[in-house]
Amino acid sequence: MELKYNGTELLICLSARIMEDRSSAFIGTGVPMLAAALAKRLYAPNLVSVFEFGGVGSSLKYLPRGVGESKTFYRASVASGICDIMETAARGFITYGFLGGAQIDMYGNLNSTVIGDQAKPKVRMPGSGGANDVGSFCWRTIAIMQHDARRFVEKIDYLTTPGYLSGPGAREAAGLFPESGPYRVVTNLATLGYEEESKRMMLISTNPGVTVEQVVENTGFELIVPDEVGQSEPPTEDELRILREEIDPEHLYI
Repeated sequence: MELKYNGTELLICLSARIMEDRSSAFIGTGVPMLAAALAKRLYAPNLVSVFEFGGVGSSLKYLPRGVGESKTFYRASVASGICDIMETAARGFITYGFLGGAQIDMYGNLNSTVIGDQAKPKVRMPGSGGANDVGSFCWRTIAIMQHDARRFVEKIDYLTTPGYLSGPGAREAAGLFPESGPYRVVTNLATLGYEEESKRMMLISTNPGVTVEQVVENTGFELIVPDEVGQSEPPTEDELRILREEIDPEHLYI
């Protein structure tokens, strides 16, 4: 029997499968929270969650409504503050960082500040928050985005969060960790990564029912497409049951 699921549930499951056991992850509001909670239950029981306002190692038994809510501290290893958390990232102790944005380019640079000219923007957005720190200091960043040519652009209007900047060697030249940088982009169409040498975005797998051609058509820059492209598995019965019955039974996000 084919399981029914929505786009948000698919993004959560795809993101949860990426995280490794005994790693740490900087968690943001929404999909990242649910992905981390699902990963802890199924794939990475020793995942250490890190929340911007000081909760480290929460059990994630109860779903927080925001990154500073009391549930982010429930049975946590550390109850600290934002300055300590950012220092922890800067010292290289956080493996994964979740990011989002209105625009992304082929090197994984993100814009969440303005669309159009900065002085007279068409749209003014919230800005960085902690996103610049996450993108600068976490070893591997995972961007979760809707996939269309307006968001996947040749040149972003404003650099909010650094990816690989202008390409190979640019992060190191800017003083960032040489081994750090963008790792995956999870979208409603596909999962993407980055080619090791060029640091350009590369298609890894398409989502169920999505073709390579659809991904290319919705990308506003030249995407690297390898000879073999995988297809991601749809959410499993266990993933959906845990999401719906244990993680988000009140349907706050799904």
